[in-house]
Amino acid sequence: TFKVKKEIITTLNAPAPIGPYNQAVKVGNTLYISGQIPLLPATMELFSGTIKEEAQLVMEHLQAILDAADMNFDHVVKSSIFLDDMNNFGEINQVYGAYFDNETAPARETVAVKTLPKSVRIEISMIAVK
Repeated sequence: TFKVKKEIITTLNAPAPIGPYNQAVKVGNTLYISGQIPLLPATMELFSGTIKEEAQLVMEHLQAILDAADMNFDHVVKSSIFLDDMNNFGEINQVYGAYFDNETAPARETVAVKTLPKSVRIEISMIAVK
């Protein structure tokens, strides 16, 4: 059988998984980061603030996971943003955009979905390569 050599990446600075998955998995030089939502890592309680504050917290989780893999946002090649309301796109895009240079920003899709885990308003996943 075919076996992929996976390195599991974890950090206490991002929420622990709430299901059968890991915060991130590194295969070779590629890091696959699971979707992050606005949970407080220390308590695993939902953070409820403005949509910009929630987006900021999600980006901080992603940064912590990238740090744990010895990477940063310059290594991100693909992002997926899931929103429960596309009317929040502009504010979320402002927060997200602050982490990237427009000329070298990753590929991305942003989609509105009916519901997200724990009924949050935002979830972001990423793929990074070093």
